Amino acid sequence: MLDVGNKSPEEAVGADAPAVGIPAPASAPEASGAPGAAGTGAPAGLAPAPLRPYLIVAGVLCALYFLYSWVQYAHFRTPSWDLGIFGQSVRAYAEFRAPIVDIKGPGFPILGDHFSPVTALLAPLYWIWPSPVALLFAQAALFAASSVVVGRTAQQVLGSRAAGLGLAIAYGLSWGLQEAVKSDFHEIAFAVPLLALTCRALILGRWSLAASWAIPLILVKEDMGLTVAMVGAVLFLKGSRRLGAALAAFGVAAFALTVLVLIPAASSLGQYDYWSKIEKTGEGADTSFGQIVGDALASGDRWEMVFYLLAITGFLALRSPLVLLVLPTLGWRFLSQDPNHWGMLWHYSAILMPIVFLALVDGARAVRTSPRAWLVSYGRVVVPVATAVALALAAHLPLRELTKPETYRADARVAQARAALATVPEGASVETDVSLLAHLTADHRVYWAGTSQDVDPDYLVYDLRGWSQHASDPELLASQLHPRARYELTHRSDGFAVLKRR
Repeated sequence: MLDVGNKSPEEAVGADAPAVGIPAPASAPEASGAPGAAGTGAPAGLAPAPLRPYLIVAGVLCALYFLYSWVQYAHFRTPSWDLGIFGQSVRAYAEFRAPIVDIKGPGFPILGDHFSPVTALLAPLYWIWPSPVALLFAQAALFAASSVVVGRTAQQVLGSRAAGLGLAIAYGLSWGLQEAVKSDFHEIAFAVPLLALTCRALILGRWSLAASWAIPLILVKEDMGLTVAMVGAVLFLKGSRRLGAALAAFGVAAFALTVLVLIPAASSLGQYDYWSKIEKTGEGADTSFGQIVGDALASGDRWEMVFYLLAITGFLALRSPLVLLVLPTLGWRFLSQDPNHWGMLWHYSAILMPIVFLALVDGARAVRTSPRAWLVSYGRVVVPVATAVALALAAHLPLRELTKPETYRADARVAQARAALATVPEGASVETDVSLLAHLTADHRVYWAGTSQDVDPDYLVYDLRGWSQHASDPELLASQLHPRARYELTHRSDGFAVLKRR
């Protein structure tokens, strides 16, 4: 099903085969020597694609992503501790300190957990906007920027502005990106535009440029080295064998170096801790490789994820070798024993979205010359169908909450949380729960209640919903978690308690 022919950019756009009903791309003004329209930037042989319409789409998407993230943050609906962790690490980079994240454990070096030095690029933004909200904005902007790459590539390759804008919208509203926005900030925000640019270069036959965009992925997260290796494999299949082999070897070497040397060297545990996600069950019991593979292949949740991943492209992504780039990420997710990795929730599928949508573009181009009439006809309608499906699914995805008035209402719990935080002096060390972590990282030394038993912070701020058995006596809870110190209650509401060390 894959079309792996080594085509030039001119052949790739099928200028002489507009049989699918999508207009054939006109020669770019630059190709004929005529002055191009402002912002088109169309290489020779590709249809012009003015930048402005896609910047408008990206601006709207960025606003929607950020509004959702900000409302979730402001109303203390943070779903995990990750925003606090990244807020703490980026603050350390901004202050020219080692990226120590006390939330993971007192003195914990974050590069010993996941290898994501790319987040240091957010330090200049943090100088201007010293808040974890800045990270949410950065992620919204990075996701939105990738929609420009997807949309313009679709227009330039398929020769239709309607196809380009439709696909940019479908991509921007895709379930992978929306679930990532719901999950607050993660380092993979940097991988999304890099992968979009890599796939664009592969579609246009620009092999060296594809390798150049792929290489920085190794700084995003340790597993991305395997994706870089797969980019090399696609280049090899496309005919750029020397470059492809070199890039594949580089990706594998980068992965091995990161998980076998760099992370263990930085980790206080002396090893890459996430091997346990594969080697042990959710209950902590050891398991065999045969059992791991058997469970993975028999898992309905895992296969449902794959189905929806391909269904949003009308399954035409399978006509492109670019779809091979999803295999490294799907591979470790299938092998993982952690149910959070299997389904459509959280942020893990965001990096797959630019791959499958640009594979759709490549597939739509590939079927133009198919001898099968039904496939040619299907290629004619697949982009509008994908857009319609995205709009229909959006009614059941996180951004739909922005249409509900109750989303913006601050209830009594929000006021209680703000009052509790206001009692903690700036610069104090504080232990707290997941819901409050990110709100304290900008100007406090923050610990999580689950990992800070070895220290006795100045303040304890507890969300009593998570400690229901101790809600009536927070001081007893403090004495159990910190038997070496004594704490007195300084603030109490129905939802929160603040204790100060005596």
